[in-house]
Amino acid sequence: MAKFYVVWKGRQPGVYATWDEAKAQVDGFAGAQYLSFKTRADAQQAFAGRYGDYAKGQRPATTWPSEVLAGYAVDASLPAEAGLLEYRCVKNDTRREVFRQGPFEGGTNNIGEFLAIVHALALFKQKGITAPLYSDSRTAIAWVREKRAKTELARTDQNAPLFELIERAEAWLRDHEFDTPVLKWDTEAWGENPADFGRK
Repeated sequence: MAKFYVVWKGRQPGVYATWDEAKAQVDGFAGAQYLSFKTRADAQQAFAGRYGDYAKGQRPATTWPSEVLAGYAVDASLPAEAGLLEYRCVKNDTRREVFRQGPFEGGTNNIGEFLAIVHALALFKQKGITAPLYSDSRTAIAWVREKRAKTELARTDQNAPLFELIERAEAWLRDHEFDTPVLKWDTEAWGENPADFGRK
């Protein structure tokens, strides 16, 4: 589905029809402000307003279903300019950060999402939390279900610490059962994942 991108703060603010055009304006630009929209009309209307009015996906948390509000979300960030992977978990209703890990060198976004999910599952099991856990990575959710991170990333000296975490996460999944539902975050219905780092 086509998207249109609004850049409020970047090298050249405006409305862009492709991500490549928008990315050129914001990649490596400190404090960049930008979001995507479904239609050009929506994007143009947003560009005439303020970024703060549209941030966090334009949908307040009060519109989320009660089970979403009661849950948690994880997300990973791999900004192109830094190339350092981070991941975190937040409580959806308060956006309180439960944990944050990183930065790590030489990773991928899916690896970060996978590690974030397993980290949360282990923590929730320890604390007796059974509320749903949301991720916007179908790939990472599938890896958790299959108890294996099927990454094609080559192991190097640089990313060895990440691969050690992957091995520990896979071992935890093999050795433990968990009651926490791991669900796909519905960005279309609920807006931006509350664990999002705000870097895209």
